[in-house]
Amino acid sequence: MIKKIGIGLVAFLSIFMIQVPVHAQEENIHNEIFYQILIDRFNNGDSEIDEEIDIEDPYNYHGGDFQGIINKLDDLQDLGITAISLSPIMENKPKGYHGYRITNFYQVNPQFGTMEDFERLISEAHQRDMKIIIDFVVTYVADTNPLTEDPDKEDWWLGTPESEDERLSETVQIDLNNPEAADYMLDAAIYWATETEVDGFKLPGVDTAPPAFIENLTAKLKEIQPEFYVIGDVTSANMDKGIHLLENTALDLINYPELNQNLSETFAESDNTVSSIYDKWDELQLTDFYKQIDSFQEERFTNVFSENQRNALTAWRLALTYMYTTPGATMITQGTELPMYGMDAEESQRLVPFNSGDDDLKEFHKRIASLHNEFPALRIGDFEYVGSEASMLVYRRSYQDEIMYVAINNGSESAYIDVDNLESGLQLKGILEDNLVRENKEGNYRIGIPRESVEVYILEEDKGINWLFIGFIVTVLTLFVIAVLLLKRKQKIRERQKV
Repeated sequence: MIKKIGIGLVAFLSIFMIQVPVHAQEENIHNEIFYQILIDRFNNGDSEIDEEIDIEDPYNYHGGDFQGIINKLDDLQDLGITAISLSPIMENKPKGYHGYRITNFYQVNPQFGTMEDFERLISEAHQRDMKIIIDFVVTYVADTNPLTEDPDKEDWWLGTPESEDERLSETVQIDLNNPEAADYMLDAAIYWATETEVDGFKLPGVDTAPPAFIENLTAKLKEIQPEFYVIGDVTSANMDKGIHLLENTALDLINYPELNQNLSETFAESDNTVSSIYDKWDELQLTDFYKQIDSFQEERFTNVFSENQRNALTAWRLALTYMYTTPGATMITQGTELPMYGMDAEESQRLVPFNSGDDDLKEFHKRIASLHNEFPALRIGDFEYVGSEASMLVYRRSYQDEIMYVAINNGSESAYIDVDNLESGLQLKGILEDNLVRENKEGNYRIGIPRESVEVYILEEDKGINWLFIGFIVTVLTLFVIAVLLLKRKQKIRERQKV
């Protein structure tokens, strides 16, 4: 009986809990939280198609497939993921687990499943309101691709690319300035955009392709499907080419390699100034880009901060808060939620160890992603630098009547920053840690948080102390205690009567 009263009390009180506002989801690529998957190294869901598998060989297939992704869709949705970015899915030569050695642009890689399996993956994702985009490699083919042996296509090729990237070994670069070669790649792209329900492309090495080709390709894709996402993956640290493409083509987003590197370096160690990330972004004032702190081609962020004896929950809480609450879309690399370790590309690309992980980190990832998805201000709102002190940064996001403040303290000591341009009669209510900031005697709103911590605030009217609600709580708790005492008394009376 006591247990039933307790359950009823919780249910009754929940009616009065403050709810996070729900807003309509504006159609905008910045709404998305992308999750990047290297298909062969994600999850093995269908062992019956494991023909070339050799887990001991880091350069061979390890068994990830379309079914393995389908099996994890509910978990990804629970994590707050809204779009999945897949590595190239086209048919590859042996050991082309990464998808760059394409032998047929019109067939899926049988190591991952069939075309029907791929279409089922898209359908399952769409049922969960999640999008699927695929890497579409426009600049390279396998050196064994039948196209390279066609004598009528001898002038299509620029030779083996000069690169240390292992994925580009055993490939030949396409001369996209050749009209016939460009038309072939354009037709292949249109095939996937029209024959499947895929929601977009990410174009690896977009800055290595002729701008005229990218302009034509993106225009055609948008003509066919205006809401089709087209993302450019810039390989060079020099952003000039990427920005030129962003401004002169229909690309929706590009990456920002230097900013991503700065993210990793800043949060890898305590007392680094978070404002340095803002300074890097402020150099370009670029908003049509995606942030990604991890990569398949280098040491994982978890390894980097672990070398500085930093706690995984602490480092990732700081990094994820910045990524989810600043301008630009977010790209999460597979395994981040665990988090995954990896000293180099070989280790970073191993199958995701789903049987491991940090439950507290997963829970925080869900919470910060939930805030990102609930509040338009954090996704598409105006961004304003408020101030920095030592290793603490505060910024403001605003959209229509929704105003939010984000505080990130990367320092080893508590810190505060005063907000002095707000009207009287307001308060900043913390959503992550329930902090509350009210106007002080100086007329400022002092945002102070402990060392190595974060908080997201929403600006609202100062409601003061809710004596009515407190009185209600006290009354309910008093009645609960009385009920428990009465039940115990009745129980004792019954025991005496039995004797």
